[in-house]
Formats: sequence, structure tokens, C-alpha cells
Amino acid sequence: MHHANQFYGHTYVLARYCEMPDPDHPQRLDGYLQHGWNIGDGLAPGVPFVHGSPLFVWSERTRRRAWSQGRRNVVAIGAPFAYLLEVCPPEPAAGEREGTIFYPFHGWEGQQILGDHRRLAREIAETESGPVTVCLYWNEHQQPEIQAVYADAGFRVVCHGRRGFWWRGQDREFLVRQLTELRRHRRVASNRLTSAIWYGLLAGCEAAVYGDPMVLENADATFGGYSRIASQWAALHGRETDAEVCRELARQELGADLLAGPAELRVLFGWQQTWADAARRTTEGAVHA
Repeated sequence: MHHANQFYGHTYVLARYCEMPDPDHPQRLDGYLQHGWNIGDGLAPGVPFVHGSPLFVWSERTRRRAWSQGRRNVVAIGAPFAYLLEVCPPEPAAGEREGTIFYPFHGWEGQQILGDHRRLAREIAETESGPVTVCLYWNEHQQPEIQAVYADAGFRVVCHGRRGFWWRGQDREFLVRQLTELRRHRRVASNRLTSAIWYGLLAGCEAAVYGDPMVLENADATFGGYSRIASQWAALHGRETDAEVCRELARQELGADLLAGPAELRVLFGWQQTWADAARRTTEGAVHA
């Protein structure tokens, strides 16, 4: 199984949704799972791909782009985050949302961010009227000087955890923590349109994309890069946006209306036999008891 399938605890979320017998054990998924919002074919540029293997993407739009790139065994199933909302419905007595959670554009193990965090912190302070939480990706969170920029601006600083890399360090509760934080805030914002913005919209936040967009070193512009994102999804850019328009776009990009049922996903992922064997053992145990 490709190691990216477990990023952000995705396979754990899907195993819980599919009612697998041991959802805390990483399930081997037969194919490649899109792990982040993607303006290409669902895979990161340059990812080695075994020809003929299934590719599970989030949206019909991404499925069509993958088809145009020569991918043929592509299935649009919706984003793992959308399934998490099914697994973790809102608490009936949840408090009133307040403030903004801001996600600065981040790097990863192989590429760093080039940009001015102090300038971005000033832009956030000038724009947001309520309390601000800044969520740093672990890559920036482990740099005290970056944490300090946002803390000194009076912002609460958090990190959802590590996504994992090469089968090590996967934080299975990453998306759960993210959903919990999003549900606490009225707005979600970032200096780049990324997965977190779409997630926040689907979780009920208003959204905004503004500020210094920063640059990812040695960025791959194969699918059009930042300029394409800013033009194609212009509705999300600006300090104030139309919540209903943005929320509908989020439903499209996250495939929220495409979600498969547990039984269908088990078949698609190659999990059906494991589930059936566990169900049989349970039935046999009940009979013998």
C-alpha cells in the first residue's frame, strides 16, 4: 500500500465508517487514495504509479482531470473528511462559534515555505475582529521562531499533529482534531486555497483566502499553480466571501454528494473479505455461546 494512503489518518477514518472489525489497525487499501485537495489528477506530481491500479479521488471534477491525463481506473468517492462528518456528527449542545482559525500556507518534509510570517501576522490582525487561532503544520510548528511570530501577535497557536511519512508518525486523530477546531470557529481563513478551507466550509465555517500567498520552494507548476487557483476559484479569495456560494463549491470539491455506503467502500478497497470473516466469527461465537 502506498504510504500516502495513511496521511492524516485517512484510512483510520474510512475504516471506522466501513465498520471494520479493528478500525485502529491500519487497513491495506488496494489502490491510491487522494490525500489532499488537488488541482491535477488526484496524485501529487511525480508520484510513482503502478499502471492499472485503482485511483480513489475526491470529486467528479478530479476524476475527469485524471481521465484526461490517461488514468482509466479512477473512482470518485468523496474526501475522507466528508466521511468523518458522518462518523462524528456535531454535539447537540455545542457552544456558539466565535473567531477565526487561520492556516498559514505550509511546507512539508521535502520543501520549505519562502515568505514573511510577520507580514502575514499583521494582515491577519488587521482583518480579523474576533479571537484568532493560528494552526501551524508540524513542519512550521517545530520552528520556535515561527510560533513566536503568531504568539507575539496575540494569537492562540495550535497544531493538529503529523500527517505521517513513509509509514511512520501517522497521527490517526489528525482530522478529528481539525474537525473539533473548525467547529469551534465562525471563520476559516488562509493565505492559500487549500484542503483546510474546503474542510472548514463543509464543517459550517465562513471562509476567506487573503494575505501574502508565500511560495513553496521548487514548486511544481504542472497543473497551473497559484495563478490558476486564484482565477478558477476567485469566489473564495478576499477578506469577505459569499458563504453559500463557497459552501456549494466545497461540496463539489470534496465530493460530499458522492459518498459511498460502507458495503460499497469495503468492496472498492478490498476490505470485504476481512469484514465478512470477522462477521462470520462473531456469528459462530454467538451460536456456540
